[in-house]
This record gives sequence, structure tokens and C-alpha cells, in this order.
Amino acid sequence: MSMTGNTPRPSGWWYPYIFVAAFMVVVGVNGALAYFATSTFNGLETRNAYEKGRLYNQTLAEAEAQKALGWTVGLQAEQMTKDRPGDYPADLMISATGPDGEGLEGLEVFAEIRRPTQAGMDQEVRLTRRDTGRYGTKIVLPQPGQWEIRVLARKGDDTFRMYDRIFVK
Repeated sequence: MSMTGNTPRPSGWWYPYIFVAAFMVVVGVNGALAYFATSTFNGLETRNAYEKGRLYNQTLAEAEAQKALGWTVGLQAEQMTKDRPGDYPADLMISATGPDGEGLEGLEVFAEIRRPTQAGMDQEVRLTRRDTGRYGTKIVLPQPGQWEIRVLARKGDDTFRMYDRIFVK
């Protein structure tokens, strides 16, 4: 009896390779998703979220005290002409009126400018008095798009906080 080295393969010999390839695709996709889930924006906006949650009743009391002040604060941001490529200058201004409708004087006004989707671009600025009840400063943002503005206005023991968003083209 002679043996030949060329025996035909049985039909369906490649089926196991299909399963191996399919599992390799699943493992590869899961690995990519795990990488992006751990290396991109984590969605956490609040620093010390546990502490802020624990002090929620205090936050509610501060909100009621702010409402009782009767202050009205409005934010305006006007985009300015670029001085240099890559810079996005804007004039940030707030107007603050008291319960009597008159402009508030003697405020200390600070603003935190935050990029909601990207860390490392936040700025803190102080707004100076421009006119009766109007405070402002010029800012230079590193990128166009959406920016969150957190304003803190103080006069003595009275504090007013406000959050707003601006869009820079």
C-alpha cells in the first residue's frame, strides 16, 4: 500500500478559523472601547463631589440667601478682533442691579472660565468696575467653542453666584 502526501482536506476545514477570527474581532473592539473609556474625558465636572453632596443643605441655604438679596446679574461676552492667530479674545462684562433697580457699586467680581470638555484650559479673572453696576475684563481664550463662565460677586458678607455659557466662533 502506498501513501500519498496529498490527501484532500475535508469540507468545512476552515470553520474553526471563522470562530477564531470572530473572537479576535470581539476582543479587539472590547480592548479599544476599554482604552477610550479610561483615557478620555471622564465626565466628572465637580471637584470634591462627595463633599458637595454632603453639604447640600448648606448649598440650598446659600441659594435662598442669594435669592433674598434681590440682585439681578447679567453676563455679556463680546468677541473681539484677533491680535494673533490662535487667540480668541473676548470682552467679558456683567451688569449687576440691586432690588431697587439701581446699579450695584463696590462689588468684588471674579469669573472662572472653564472649557466643559477639556481640562487644562481653565482661567480665573477679576472683573473691574467700568461704570455704575458694570464690571468687566478682556480675556483671551485658546480655542473657539463653548465655554462655561462661573461668576462670583461679593459685597461685604453678601455673595452672588451665577453660571452661564458663551460660544466663541
